[in-house]
Amino acid sequence: MLTPYRDVLSRPGALTFSAAAAIARLPMSMVGIGVVLAVSSLYGSYTLAGAVSATYIVAQAVAAPVLGGWVDRFGQSRVMRPATVLAGGGMLLLAAASAMQAPAVWLFGAAVLIGAGSGSFGSLVRARWTWVLAGDGRAVHTAYSLESALDELVFVVGPVTVTMLATAVRPEAGLVVAAIGVVGGGLWFCAQRATEPPAVRRTEGRARGTVLRLPAMAVLAVVFVPMGGLFGATEVATVAFADEHGNKGAAGFVLATFALGSLLAGLLYGARAWAAPLHRRFAGAVAALAVGVCLFVLVDSLWALAAVMFAVGFTISPSIITGNGLVQAHVPPGRLTEGLTWVGTALNVGVSIASSLAGAQVDAGGARAAYLVVVACGGAVLVATVLALRVLRAGTPEPAGA
Repeated sequence: MLTPYRDVLSRPGALTFSAAAAIARLPMSMVGIGVVLAVSSLYGSYTLAGAVSATYIVAQAVAAPVLGGWVDRFGQSRVMRPATVLAGGGMLLLAAASAMQAPAVWLFGAAVLIGAGSGSFGSLVRARWTWVLAGDGRAVHTAYSLESALDELVFVVGPVTVTMLATAVRPEAGLVVAAIGVVGGGLWFCAQRATEPPAVRRTEGRARGTVLRLPAMAVLAVVFVPMGGLFGATEVATVAFADEHGNKGAAGFVLATFALGSLLAGLLYGARAWAAPLHRRFAGAVAALAVGVCLFVLVDSLWALAAVMFAVGFTISPSIITGNGLVQAHVPPGRLTEGLTWVGTALNVGVSIASSLAGAQVDAGGARAAYLVVVACGGAVLVATVLALRVLRAGTPEPAGA
């Protein structure tokens, strides 16, 4: 199973840029839950915590596609060096403001700074893989699966780390570690110029407008909004569920089982070639995810929740991998970073909306009410996927190695 991964990681510079990008992605699994833990502990309000988290994600949703377009036009290192420093500074400001229990406006201002500088390192590293492995579709499939597995590894390590720091050290300590990760990993990634994709000519980038004008890209963005909502609401609801069961510190471990299942699924999925068309695999994975999250409302203990999350986690990586594969199939190569970033942006829009709704539901009716937001998002993503299939089917190539 590991042979395809050894092959792609043996390419010059591949192991280094993939490792750097993994470190730079740590904040995506730490900031959201870090904000919820810090603000709910220091200010005593899940509604405020959800609103601050949503503000950060909305700011990222607005800024990330712009950063992605600039990356395609001017290059990864030139754009992401200052952006990474801005994001890290915002995390430190948010940690300091929380520790001093500053007025809420400081929390929202810091959240905007974090979002404004948070480009999608997952998109950057996938665009770099596409450039390094140009012409080898099977290897690109493996590399995308590897990065999805690393995304999930980040979501195994990140929530556990930030929860331990928040409960054993200081509520805001996880945000400080996230800042170190994004600045250290981001600058290391940007320093590797030999594998950086070339920038697209400025005039070419301007002439074509946003990639959302492509029908497949537009429907994918719509599908990924409720999928992001599913993830965001799950995070808030799980923290509240653990708190209700007298062990708030266990939230990170429970969320880690969600990511662990996805990590294993991603590695298994990328180790083989698939004969089914890409759009059909995407629909199947999304359907399984939407049905699986309905089980969350039935659990009555942290152990049961962790077990269900581990099982449902096996549907996450295939959904994300095939979704990114559809972007690669439909978006011009010179606009790939922007296209992949729009997937992350759509996810983040959904996370921001649903995390805020879930926070309000926790305050009004407890964790079980918040899990109903998760179920609603699952239903929405399934309906959106079914309606999008006709557009996604058109022009999608046969899978590599089928």
